[in-house]
Amino acid sequence: MRTEKIHLIDTTLRDGSHAVSHSFTTEQAAAIAGGLDKAGVFLIELSHGDGIAGSSINYGFSKVDELELLEAASKVVKNAKLSVLLLPGVGTIEDLKRAQEKGANAVRVATHVTEADIAIQHIQWAKSAGMFTVGFLMMTHMAEPEKIVEQAKIFVDAGADYINLADSAGYMVPDDVKARVSALKNAIGIPVGFHAHNNLGMAVANSLAAVETGADYIDATCRGLGAGAGNSQIEVLAAALQRLGYNTGANIYDLMDVAEEIVEPIMHRPQVIRTDSLMLGYAGVYSSFLLHTRRAAEKFGLTPRDILVELGRRRMVGGQEDMIVDVAYELSQKK
Repeated sequence: MRTEKIHLIDTTLRDGSHAVSHSFTTEQAAAIAGGLDKAGVFLIELSHGDGIAGSSINYGFSKVDELELLEAASKVVKNAKLSVLLLPGVGTIEDLKRAQEKGANAVRVATHVTEADIAIQHIQWAKSAGMFTVGFLMMTHMAEPEKIVEQAKIFVDAGADYINLADSAGYMVPDDVKARVSALKNAIGIPVGFHAHNNLGMAVANSLAAVETGADYIDATCRGLGAGAGNSQIEVLAAALQRLGYNTGANIYDLMDVAEEIVEPIMHRPQVIRTDSLMLGYAGVYSSFLLHTRRAAEKFGLTPRDILVELGRRRMVGGQEDMIVDVAYELSQKK
């Protein structure tokens, strides 16, 4: 057994929210969170797919308020940290305060890879409130390692406990991941984490590349449930890490059971790589754009592929979901 401890972060109840159109119920949240806690994951992330306060016409409305889901999960989580995602400009410090009151004891504050400075006050407040706090850089394929180091240091100075790099578009291959993780490991004095998407079928391979390069925290979801083609599949990732001799502290049989008996029955569709989700990775487009793009394509008589290529060309990023309809309309006028 290797000496390194790899902390598994499960985001089924957050990134998976995209894939079920934000329809989790309190019963489902409690069942999933309770199962993951029993399985021994380090942190369970729960919120709207676009973070707390994300329920809106722009991002999609939640069937049940995330604070209710959080309260239900907090009653069954005994050992893991219970976290929310917060995107500054979508969620506020006041939203974070309410989440803490409902049981969240951790937060991951996420920004575009070049905009870490907008999260300083949120990270500082969370640390002052005693929360485990993570600086989360999204769409990291869009910046070179040197720029990522610069941005990560902003999070470090604000007090983050670790820095998480997200391949939000599922665009990267293992060498891309290794370059970014190793740059951070050599430049900052706190741990590094990694969040993969499977749009090019690379999620588990990229996660293993991150671990091999020194990442200590790895995101994954049950059955890979998540935006686009989904995330690293936690039961597969845990088994692979165990095969490689890493200690995750998780019981892989329990993870398999949660995935198969609780999560799979509530999935809206199998988490596979279809043409449109493949195009997210190929074009470097934010994974949560997928369902929005499918709806726009149907409305304007287009293929999702054409819209996604144009979104990639324009370098659209998270928060610009409203532009998908504009792009689809413009393309439809050229037919």
